[in-house]
Amino acid sequence: METLEAKIARVVKEEVAVVPYDPRWPAMFAEERRHLLSCLPHDLVGRIEHFGSTAVPGLAAKPIVDILVEVTSLDATRQRIVPILEAQGYDYFWRPSWGDDTPPFYAWFIKRDMNGDRTHHIHMVEAHFEHWDRLKFRDYLIAHPDVAREYGELKLRLSHAHHDDRVSYTAAKGDFIKRVTGKAKGERTPP
Repeated sequence: METLEAKIARVVKEEVAVVPYDPRWPAMFAEERRHLLSCLPHDLVGRIEHFGSTAVPGLAAKPIVDILVEVTSLDATRQRIVPILEAQGYDYFWRPSWGDDTPPFYAWFIKRDMNGDRTHHIHMVEAHFEHWDRLKFRDYLIAHPDVAREYGELKLRLSHAHHDDRVSYTAAKGDFIKRVTGKAKGERTPP
């Protein structure tokens, strides 16, 4: 049985590949949304949203559909949802929101295809988590194609620089995401 440490070491070293936009991504989200609604306890699951780069038409992205799922209780999620999705082959992590072991923690799942390639990342959070701001980022990119293009170019550069280091790739996008999310929320940002 793989230890948690070995599992984490394995997944953070998987290839970072940014590809051109694939018009199948919205359908992949819709199919997974239907699946989750069919197998998860209805009393625990609220909103299910497509976010991240695959949710922005025309934007280059890692070919992994990001899904944000509202749950009424993360404790109940760990007890009732995790066993369901793990039994279906999803990788599960109790993941910190920011950095190493920085609360709040949330339930995160990786779904893979028959070749073992990632197809979906499922982020389960409660309604008050700041993860919901990611929808503002998504919507801003959709409304501002020039900013989306700039973000796509940044991601391509970073995917080459951090080809097999997902942690560094994600961290390197942080300032851009923070700046654009601030604009989307109507915050004043420094010039």
